[in-house]
Amino acid sequence: MKKSILVFCLIAALASCKSESDKNAELAKSNVEYYSRVWDVVINEGRSNILDSAYVDDAILHTIPEVKGKANAKAYYENYIIGFSNRKFTVKEIFADGDKLVKYWQFKGKHTGPFFGIPATGKDVDVSGVTIAKMRDGKIAEEQDFMDNLEFMQQLGLIPRQ
Repeated sequence: MKKSILVFCLIAALASCKSESDKNAELAKSNVEYYSRVWDVVINEGRSNILDSAYVDDAILHTIPEVKGKANAKAYYENYIIGFSNRKFTVKEIFADGDKLVKYWQFKGKHTGPFFGIPATGKDVDVSGVTIAKMRDGKIAEEQDFMDNLEFMQQLGLIPRQ
């Protein structure tokens, strides 16, 4: 009888254990859902207050110059909210492996306000890019965006097309 109970307990324990792969997949799914929701709220809804809780305190945006801290990261992205009306941010594809994410996105908007010190041009923009992000404890720890800045500046009318 003791052996039967021991075997039953062992089987139950093994059945309830998740593999590291399963845990990683669950973490990735959770991070994708959260991260996608954050950027929908920030850019499409224009509510940057979500960033107060979305970033870790020592978050880093790998830009030039580098942005450090969640308050500065929030201020960085508020430029998009202030600078553009008719904003539409679309996540075209997103992939994750645990706490690492890659997001392929499209941003559209009309430049109707100051944007990083650039006065409104009234021009429409439509750019695509990729963001690599790292999460920590369910929050954004690092981000690096890649997009065609020359095309972006040309669409704003700041650099002539050749």
